[in-house]
Amino acid sequence: MTTEVILVKAGQLLLSLSILVVLHELGHFIPAKLFKTRVEKFYLFFDPWFSLFKFKKGETEYGIGWLPLGGYVKISGMIDESMDKEQMAKPPQPYEFRAKPAWQRLIIMIGGVTVNILLAFFIYAMMLWYWGEKYLPTDAVKYGVTVDSLGQSIGLRDGDKILSVDNRKIERFNAIPADIILHEGKTIQVDRNGEMVNLNIPQGFVNRLIKQKEPFAYVRFPYYADKFEKGSVAEKSGKFQPGDQIISLNNKPAAYFTDFAKEIRGHKNQDITVGVIRNGDTLNIPVKLTETGKLGIYYQDPEKFFDYKVKTYTFLQAIPAGFTKSIDKLVSYVQQLRLIFVSKEVKVSESLGGFMSIGNLFPESWDWMMFWEMTAFLSIILAFMNILPIPALDGGHVLFLLYEIVTGRKPSEKFLEYAQIVGMVILFGLLLFANGLDFWRNIISKWF
Repeated sequence: MTTEVILVKAGQLLLSLSILVVLHELGHFIPAKLFKTRVEKFYLFFDPWFSLFKFKKGETEYGIGWLPLGGYVKISGMIDESMDKEQMAKPPQPYEFRAKPAWQRLIIMIGGVTVNILLAFFIYAMMLWYWGEKYLPTDAVKYGVTVDSLGQSIGLRDGDKILSVDNRKIERFNAIPADIILHEGKTIQVDRNGEMVNLNIPQGFVNRLIKQKEPFAYVRFPYYADKFEKGSVAEKSGKFQPGDQIISLNNKPAAYFTDFAKEIRGHKNQDITVGVIRNGDTLNIPVKLTETGKLGIYYQDPEKFFDYKVKTYTFLQAIPAGFTKSIDKLVSYVQQLRLIFVSKEVKVSESLGGFMSIGNLFPESWDWMMFWEMTAFLSIILAFMNILPIPALDGGHVLFLLYEIVTGRKPSEKFLEYAQIVGMVILFGLLLFANGLDFWRNIISKWF
């Protein structure tokens, strides 16, 4: 991965997290101010020892910290990560969090999660309205698939047309690998030369698919010349033209790009004959490859060969569609987490990741559609993780507040203090573990 790609991915991650953190904390800040609760600090990122930027307006200090692990609002009279025991030792003041009714404190605490859910819904709705939905239906993959070694290990062959997984039709071709993982698929049904073939998915395949982090089958498409790499064999020969359909190599059929790419690998520094169709005529073009073994012909956009499904939405249609998509993404994420605990093939050490793993989800070039797609998904993850009933998270505070509302008894401040410490230890432990796995997989393991 080049330095440029790393910077682009890091930039997208940083901007996405900044948006999510600021809006999440606003979810706490706004109801706190509405209920006349003092907010002492509002920070993007953490600021141990010093901050990069800060200013004070009214009773609140606003700033940017140097440690990009999140952000926070410090609310007076609340036991939080600041562990301000001196303030908590004083008598409650009317403007403090602890002096407010339980229902107000509950609204303040669920504000961040609420904003994250609404943000995901809003982003998805606006994306559907602006861009619509475009996808390749599984039954539109008319030339079949080309498979890697993992696909070959379960009996798939180049040219197979995938029909279903466990006899369930998967509407979107790109959703097939995820469906196999989430539902731990046992069989794949394919059309092979007009005959339906049932292939068993062996134990261990899902684990290998997760580790590979790439699909096992790709769309196969005809190889039409688009343009030529500067200084390449194809350009220097002057014998090829844009629009040529490449069909063979040394008289061996290779009408699809992936077939041709596989075949040409074994012909470095050799004379070859490339068969093409031009204006209805078949031509055999002789060229000599260099030590790179590359011909240097870029293929035409594969999308032109397939009937993609495009669904557009009006503004009013996008609203319920955005809500539905948010729910679907949340359900899918919960299913993924469930596999970590119940599946024998999904291992924590291979599935869990930190900031490097999240950053790698972003594209290598800046793409606003993918950026907002990822930001919406991360907003759902942030909402779900924050509502977990773990002390130090919003969900932990909500749990204690619900206990207070139901029983009428407020947990002691000493108990809340100890719970906060335990929660922070758990969270920092998970943070170190997840990012440690990233460091091991991406850096340390490559040295050995």
